[in-house]
Amino acid sequence: MGGDPASLDAAFADGLRAANAAGLEAMQCIALADRLNAAGRPADVVSLYQAWLASNTSPASHVIQFNLGVTLSQSERLAEAEAVYRAAILQKPDFSQAWFNLGAVVERLGRKEHALTIWQSMLDHPLAGPELNRDLYLLVVNGMGRLLEEMREFERAEEKLLASLQCDPDQPKVIQHWVHLRQKQCKWPVYAGLDQPGPGDLLKATSPLAMLSASDDPGLQLAAAVRFVHERVNLRVPALAPASGYRHGKLRIGFLSSDFCLHAVSLLTVELLELLDRERFELYGFCWSREDGSALRARVIKAFDRFVRIAGQDDATAAQLIREHEIDIVVDLQGITSGARPDILSWRPAPVQITYLGFPGPTGHPGIDYVIADHYLIPDAEKPFYTETPLYLPVFQCSDRQRPVAALPSRQDCGLPDDAFVFCCFNNNYKFTPEMFGAWMRILTQTPGSVLWLLADNPWSKREVLAHAAAHGVDPARLLFAPRVAPDQYLARYTAADLFLDAYPFNGGTTANDALWMGLPVLTRSGRTFASRMAGSLLTALDLPELITDTLADYESRAVQIARDPALHAALRARLVAGRDTSALFDMPRFVRDFGDALERIARRG
Repeated sequence: MGGDPASLDAAFADGLRAANAAGLEAMQCIALADRLNAAGRPADVVSLYQAWLASNTSPASHVIQFNLGVTLSQSERLAEAEAVYRAAILQKPDFSQAWFNLGAVVERLGRKEHALTIWQSMLDHPLAGPELNRDLYLLVVNGMGRLLEEMREFERAEEKLLASLQCDPDQPKVIQHWVHLRQKQCKWPVYAGLDQPGPGDLLKATSPLAMLSASDDPGLQLAAAVRFVHERVNLRVPALAPASGYRHGKLRIGFLSSDFCLHAVSLLTVELLELLDRERFELYGFCWSREDGSALRARVIKAFDRFVRIAGQDDATAAQLIREHEIDIVVDLQGITSGARPDILSWRPAPVQITYLGFPGPTGHPGIDYVIADHYLIPDAEKPFYTETPLYLPVFQCSDRQRPVAALPSRQDCGLPDDAFVFCCFNNNYKFTPEMFGAWMRILTQTPGSVLWLLADNPWSKREVLAHAAAHGVDPARLLFAPRVAPDQYLARYTAADLFLDAYPFNGGTTANDALWMGLPVLTRSGRTFASRMAGSLLTALDLPELITDTLADYESRAVQIARDPALHAALRARLVAGRDTSALFDMPRFVRDFGDALERIARRG
């Protein structure tokens, strides 16, 4: 694309001499830079532009400064890029694109608040607006919304994305974030506040993760996943691994995740990794996780035979590395959640590829062959709503029997009344729905003196649920909030509650497992989807079917019955505590054998 290398070398040398001698016109300089960029020579582009700027004064200098900033930014020379963009703005203060790029570079340098200030100044002056530089305006407000969401400033993020959609409602990716932001803040109804697009279009654009909370329709969940894969995943790549597999004495199992750190996935899987039979398997961890310095991360890394960091590699390179290790089975622990790298699986770096734990629903990814499940989790009638083949185990979820627990707190330590029946739900607030919250309020109404203990997820959801409680005629003082704490303290606080009220249609996964492990009964409602059947699966393994309901009315009546009947509550708790030692749910040696047997069944041997 850049032409003959020798010819380009000569052109570059001539251009550099002319630039140093102030004999190169600005457009000539840009044209030569374009040729150098096309040939993959960004360092020469930088040298050319710098030489031109050092020797020329021209009304077009700000354009050269801007182009130099772009090249420096693409070369990760961010501090230099910032300085160059500022020089361009100094020469032309209304250079709106330079202002936007400056904000982007400042963000990448880690100064997020500064980036927001820069972009907000573009709106205030204004340099961009719905009727002024409309496309740039959308870039600005969408960038601010994305960054504010990352900073957990959910309400401000929602406001920016709402402004974006009011300017241009045909932005499915913006809708995805806007919907999930409203879920996180418990702003109900979620699909409200916009005239256009309508509710159907909003539902259609909902992300796969948000859809797990938005609907228990397995068809909608599958459609959301397939649409995500179609729009975001590159499937037009060749398979790397031989379909027939390899002839290894031990199966090489590669686990993929960005959550090999203090995260729910590692909290569940670490003992599985430690106990898998090394006479049968060799375990590889392919990791793009944050280095959080936690004891859990150290334990996970130690559990692998080989631990490979792929954070700095692109997806094609990472896939090729997996192929070079001749991995027999890839177990992807990410699915299509935040931080996922589904393009790695598109390259099919292993003959067999499985999804597990990370995303509790269909992935829609044709490169994933199996999903680990049990027969309660995915009944036969629901198989058509999965692109993966269920790989059935007696119990789908693994556990960690060594999870550390802090000293058990008193109710006073937790800010709870001593004499109340304490309902709790420590699920993330985006799992809450107005229907289930209404049920919780009716349960409180029918059990005088009880309280509902919730996770203090964010201040906006707290404000909203308190207002919703008052609207249901419940004293907001009966809703109590637990701050986020370290995992060992979080586990210990379960012993201060009486009954866990599970969310629906997105059940607790790790949270339900944790509550049950700590002897707290979990009342759940099961539906048709993976996400709405997780807690029911765990309770089935514990032989506690009395805590599984199928309708909202049964859920409410069962909660009230348990709260009003101390003997029933005590009996359920006693059976749960006994089941910790005797049930299939927490029998990790058995789970590990079943897991290993399942892997051997599906391994392809050459």
